[in-house]
Amino acid sequence: MSDALETQDPVTMLSTPIRLDYDFTAGVAQSRSLRGYAEGRFVGQRCPVCKKVYVPSRGSCPVDAVPTKEEVVLPNTATVTTFCVVNVPFAGQSIEIPYITASILLDGADITFMGLIQGIPADEVRMGLRVEAVWVPKEELGPTLASVKYFQPTGEPDREISTFREHL
Repeated sequence: MSDALETQDPVTMLSTPIRLDYDFTAGVAQSRSLRGYAEGRFVGQRCPVCKKVYVPSRGSCPVDAVPTKEEVVLPNTATVTTFCVVNVPFAGQSIEIPYITASILLDGADITFMGLIQGIPADEVRMGLRVEAVWVPKEELGPTLASVKYFQPTGEPDREISTFREHL
């Protein structure tokens, strides 16, 4: 090895532009959920065997392996089951830190999804916190979960962990 190479610092990071193009085709079940977001509502499906409600719709129950056809419209209220306070900045960040992402369990649903929590200081967010969806203005609604701007506290009493333990 030459002396010039031995005196140079090793490369520890490389930044390069990257772009991934892809097309997503939603199936029948997912399309129901996406249309629901465009209308400002949560739409799921209920398993005919175990009666669990899946949001977003999946088309089949992963527990019973049967089609889910019964459509269920769920309320905008939910419970925070777990959460993460994000304190690390990153490139392209559009939300001021600290901010909170949480597993959201809609009332009447049997599966959680990720949502942003706002309207409460980060150190006051907790498991069992009751929240409600805040949707984008009607003219901005679209077939995407981005139609939900964030979830904010409802002011209702927290739920006991025993009522959502199976969803952790």
